[in-house]
Amino acid sequence: MTETQKILDFAAKEHELPANVCVDAERLLGDTLAGGAAGANSPEAGLLLPAVTGWGTSNDARTLIDNHRLPTPSAAFFNGFAIHCLEWDAVHEPAVVHALSVVTAALLAASDRRGGSDASEFLTALAVGVDIASGLGIAATGPMAFFRPATAGIIGAALALARLEGLDPDQYGDVLGLAYSYAGGTMQAHVEASIALPLQIANAARSAISAVDLVKAGMNGPHDVFEGPFGYDKLMEDIDLSNYTRDLGKIWRISEVSIKPFPSGRASHGALGALASIREQHNLILDDVQSIELFAPPLIHRLVGRPFKTAMTPAYARLCLPLLAPMMLRDGVIDPDFFCSEGLSSPELAALGEKVKVTLDGSVDTNALAPQRLDIILKNGDRIERQIDANLGSPEAPMTTAQSQQKHDLCRRLASDECDPRIFENPLAYATELQ
Repeated sequence: MTETQKILDFAAKEHELPANVCVDAERLLGDTLAGGAAGANSPEAGLLLPAVTGWGTSNDARTLIDNHRLPTPSAAFFNGFAIHCLEWDAVHEPAVVHALSVVTAALLAASDRRGGSDASEFLTALAVGVDIASGLGIAATGPMAFFRPATAGIIGAALALARLEGLDPDQYGDVLGLAYSYAGGTMQAHVEASIALPLQIANAARSAISAVDLVKAGMNGPHDVFEGPFGYDKLMEDIDLSNYTRDLGKIWRISEVSIKPFPSGRASHGALGALASIREQHNLILDDVQSIELFAPPLIHRLVGRPFKTAMTPAYARLCLPLLAPMMLRDGVIDPDFFCSEGLSSPELAALGEKVKVTLDGSVDTNALAPQRLDIILKNGDRIERQIDANLGSPEAPMTTAQSQQKHDLCRRLASDECDPRIFENPLAYATELQ
């Protein structure tokens, strides 16, 4: 049996999720919807909504900003953008994949179009889609060139949708083929800190809907999409699928996903979590600090080591540790509202931001987010060092109840007053039951 067929069989198989996996899936769904509701009310999403509203006249599916309805593909697009645009969506760290973002946006729109769905079937589809999206990242043997959350995300989402829509297992190969045919998203958007990043997530969610709809209409797709001469392995990135399939169905990857405590690039969270702890432990204030140096693997340097600039966009700011670190020391929180204010050019942030440095630690693992080491030099000459073996919010370093509540409350404050309260009070009911 080919590695591709193993994945297709797993996607179509009848699963009974273990109780702990159900708990994790529902918890992560709630986190994703809460962050998405906050993102849906952001200035960036406000620019997007008029455009997607003009893409059709049907009202099949809800948006996370309120109960305003859009055509199913458009709702998936908008909600996918909203989930990722604040950089607050959960990540499978070993895979380097925002594994719930595309899958959740696509499933939510499809469930709405169906008039709702069975809660157990929805959670199972979510867990399967997240597993496959994460699995493609686990299978990667080198650094990202394409934006893996979108390229892996569309494949996980499309196969999850095939389950929820009740497609025949024989059709899953065509769904996979069309999803691969639509896959796209480049890391150039990350290099330039472009708003194209969440747009790539959005496009993947919409395209997953299209792939399933076209297969239902009788269209087919290529089948040898992972290992063929022009397949994922040849064009997207080098993969060894056996790194994923050897444990397929034995380990549910959704239970390995990390929640992001801060609305910033995940690669910043090791340092930010350590700084929050040090700030509280030492009563440290911004003016106490002379310089900060983070010794980290190449992925950290690549993703958030960009220099401080006196004028930066919100998208750049969320991915700039030299801004985020002094912000954490000053405020004790990373608040998305701040990214849209003139405070980004604050002289007090700039004074330290220009002395925050990310230094390569000699690691050769191009996908590693840990370990890291933080070195803080104080103006009085003292030094504070902190070893970071796991990022806050990961299974190895879970958030406290208070930290989880702080994120929940901040998301609620940022969300529209018109959003459905079930997003925060009963997310599974929101996802599966229409009012």
